[in-house]
Parts: sequence; C-alpha cells; structure tokens
Amino acid sequence: MYKILDIPDLSAEGVFPLGAAIYASQVVAGASPVVATTLAVVGGALAGLVAGLIHTKLKIPALLTGILVMTGLYTINIKVMGSGNISLLGKENLMDMINFLPEDFATMLLGAIIVLIVIILLYLFYRTQIGLAFIATGNNPVMAQANGINIDLMKIVGYMLANALIALSGSLIAQNNGYSDISMGVGIIVIGLAAVIVATVIFKNVPFLPRLFTVVLGAFIYRAIISIVLLFNIDPMYLKLVSAITLTLLLTLSNMEIFKKKRKG
Repeated sequence: MYKILDIPDLSAEGVFPLGAAIYASQVVAGASPVVATTLAVVGGALAGLVAGLIHTKLKIPALLTGILVMTGLYTINIKVMGSGNISLLGKENLMDMINFLPEDFATMLLGAIIVLIVIILLYLFYRTQIGLAFIATGNNPVMAQANGINIDLMKIVGYMLANALIALSGSLIAQNNGYSDISMGVGIIVIGLAAVIVATVIFKNVPFLPRLFTVVLGAFIYRAIISIVLLFNIDPMYLKLVSAITLTLLLTLSNMEIFKKKRKG
C-alpha cells in the first residue's frame, strides 16, 4: 500500500489485533484453526473495505482515515474477544498440522510456506488486468483515471488486500504466542515500514518478484539491527525509542538515495 499506492495506512495497529481477536475467539468457540484463520483474513478485508470507503467516498485524508479506523477497531476488538485478552494454551493451531517437527522448526516452516504462498498469489495478482490497473493507479492516478481506470475502486482494493494480510499476520502471531491481546498491534506500523525501507535502501534495481522477497528479508534485517543494538545492555524500556531512531535513520538513507537519483537525472 505505502510503496504502490503511496497511501500511509495507520489502521494496521487496529487490524493486526483484529486478526488475532477473530482467530482466538473462533478457536475458543470450537472452530478449526484453518477456518479461524480464514475468518481472520476476511475480517481484515472488511476492515480494509471500511477504511477504503471512508477515504474514497467521504474524501477523508488517508492519515485521518487510518486513525479513525484504528480507534474504532479498539472497541470492536474488545467486543470480539469479550475481554482484553484470550489465552490459547492447549488449543489446536496450524503448527500442529506439522507436529512431526520440533516446535520451533514447525513454526519457521509454516511461516515460510505461508510467506511463499502470499508472495506467489501477489505476483499472480499483479500480472492480471486489475493488478496492472492497481499499479498504474499508484504510479500516476491522473493518467490512470484518464485511461478509464476507477482509481477509487483500486484504492479500496488496496486497502482490503493490505488489511487482509495484516489480519493474517495477527492471527499467526496469536497462534505462535498462545494468546490474543488488545495491545499486540502497538508498533506494528514501524516494523512494516522498516521492512519496506530496508528493502528499498539495501536492494536496489530489483525486479518485481524478487522485490517481494526482499521485503521479507528487510523485516529480518531490521529485527537483527534491533537485536544488535540491545546487545549493548540497553534497557528494554527504550526499545520503542530505539526502533523509532533506527527507522528515522533508514528513512534518511532512503531519502538521500532518492535525492541523489534526482540530481543525476
């Protein structure tokens, strides 16, 4: 969303725990992990639909749209869970489908499989006419509209797609952690943005399909940077501050690269 449509969507901090809340509530109610995860993805897509309609039809700026949706989802998440958190200890999850492996390996294998499936589906989507229209809307919305593309529809599709994936991530984290909590989405925007920026700064001039993989690598590199910083006996209380400073430095490097390209051009 941020790189393709240039829309900073702040609703992620509400959609992430929404995915976890839907998954947890459904599993506790007796649903299978596959059904619960699917419902979490659908819930995220619906939240994206609401955000997209607010932004395109009510003409509210993207930043305010994200704040409104994030704020509203706080109450909805509590309503879905029925409390501030839900324990999933002893409940079946997707990792149990590959229980012939040690728990850590099963978690990594499942994560790798899901990431691979998502990347392949995204790549195939962007090769369709709708996907190309989606990219055109982000590159030049005026020209896209002049060529008959419904840019409002493309933005709504972008909101739905992005938030569906965010909710999927929330449901997977809930399964890995063994609980769903109302505050588990705090700071998730920083991690997502950092992954994109790291990929942009380190991996330049990369074709589209490999670029999708570089975003995943960017998330690992960002986490590695934070881990290295924490080796210097920094109080964990300052983790958010360290994350913000790290992201600021990455954004500065990214802007310097863009500035250099403009000067050369």
